[in-house]
Amino acid sequence: HLLVPDQANEKLSSALWDQTHYTRGDEKNGAVNGKEEETTSSTATTTVLRGIGPPKGDEDVVMPYFQMEEKEEKEEEKKEVKMLNNEKSISVSLPSKEETTETMDDANNDAPPVRFEDIDLSVPPSVYSSSSSADQPKVDLVWDLMRYEAEREAEREPLLVSFLYSTILNHQSLESALAFHLANRIASPNMIGTQIQSLIREALDADPSFRREMRADILAVRDRDPACTCLPDVFLYFKGFHALQTHRVAHYLWKSGRTVLSHFLQSQVSQHFQIDIHPNATMGSGIMLDHGTGIVIGETAVVGHNCSILHHVTLGGSGKKGVDLHPKVGNGVLLGAGASVLGNVNIGDGFVVLVYKM
Repeated sequence: HLLVPDQANEKLSSALWDQTHYTRGDEKNGAVNGKEEETTSSTATTTVLRGIGPPKGDEDVVMPYFQMEEKEEKEEEKKEVKMLNNEKSISVSLPSKEETTETMDDANNDAPPVRFEDIDLSVPPSVYSSSSSADQPKVDLVWDLMRYEAEREAEREPLLVSFLYSTILNHQSLESALAFHLANRIASPNMIGTQIQSLIREALDADPSFRREMRADILAVRDRDPACTCLPDVFLYFKGFHALQTHRVAHYLWKSGRTVLSHFLQSQVSQHFQIDIHPNATMGSGIMLDHGTGIVIGETAVVGHNCSILHHVTLGGSGKKGVDLHPKVGNGVLLGAGASVLGNVNIGDGFVVLVYKM
């Protein structure tokens, strides 16, 4: 690899491809380490490297260099380049264009496959768009990875094959699978599963941010919970994830003016998952509700992105009427088990709230 001074411009590397010698010498005698540099006036070109700057007084200057002929480039694999910097000479090897291209290709071929760690909030919203075309086919890395892991789990555990196919592998999209699975979890004699499934699909189809937040929530649990071994674990078994996605449906209904129906979903979540989140509470993306039991989040509470909330956490009101009652939690906050935050309290980004009991 070519050693280049840190202050040199990016164009330096491309300029060196076609030159035989690059030296910096003494302005007075044109010598490098006491040796005269061979020059040909007809072909010599004086160049000042961008980023290094023009010569100042008796400081180093940039000497002429010669164009490399095609014959020499094929015959000689490497050229020795001497770089004089502050009276020190550094000898480095200059690879040919072909050799460098092959090295870069090998590095690209050795790149690891896509993993869940590489899928984050930087993925553009178009990735989760419901529309696709021949030029821009629909891509869903989270769904593809979940299906792959579900297939591996089905091979390892034959007793779960039917369950895994009905909840994940038989569906065409993550939205379809979520609507089916959540509807079966919170269905009741008062509202059958197909009706709830239709509600969930309506919310998912109408709100692109819901689709994106759902995927971020899955990855948040997969990243932060040591007990989680794969994406199907989060999707199928973690009630904190189920309660949060049902809340997102209820929040959509609340904003649409269907408050009675959103309260019904809140009640179902409380009954089935022991988690109580008001439909008007604002929840960011990438949230993990770990264990979930006993979590209470009030109407005007706000929870930022990439937060982790453990069991028995309360974000409650101050008891006053007609004012903003509930806490405002920043991004990347950890609320430890049993933490109770009451009133309109601001918790800054990255804070950790823990409760110690003697």
